[in-house]
Amino acid sequence: MITPEKTQPQTADSEAFRGHVALKGFFNICAEWGCSQEEMMQMLGGVSRTTLAKYQKLPYIKLSRDTLERISYIMGIYKALRLMYPTAERANRRVRLATSELPFSGTSALAFMARGSMKHLMLARRYFDAKRGWA
Repeated sequence: MITPEKTQPQTADSEAFRGHVALKGFFNICAEWGCSQEEMMQMLGGVSRTTLAKYQKLPYIKLSRDTLERISYIMGIYKALRLMYPTAERANRRVRLATSELPFSGTSALAFMARGSMKHLMLARRYFDAKRGWA
């Protein structure tokens, strides 16, 4: 029989687990998109190479609210792209295609997101949600 303590993880443990899962999702998406270290560092808010290397080991770590929000935007963008395009290859290619549409104005969605600002991630997420008809 499972005791109540085992079904309710401690807050610190659940936050560390949440950080682990978020990082795993982030790095899997970045692998599919073929992101460079610099792009990943910027999308995570301008973290250092040392911090990125630490995160790439997928530790059980409590991430800041800012980092979790950034990863959430990226996961939402990934999901929207996968819903919009019939194959993973096309969805992953789309994130790197330059477009004249706002907010990208001649750059790719990934280049726009890699500018490092939370606002860029939010605008990219809003764009792809609107494109797939879920605004």
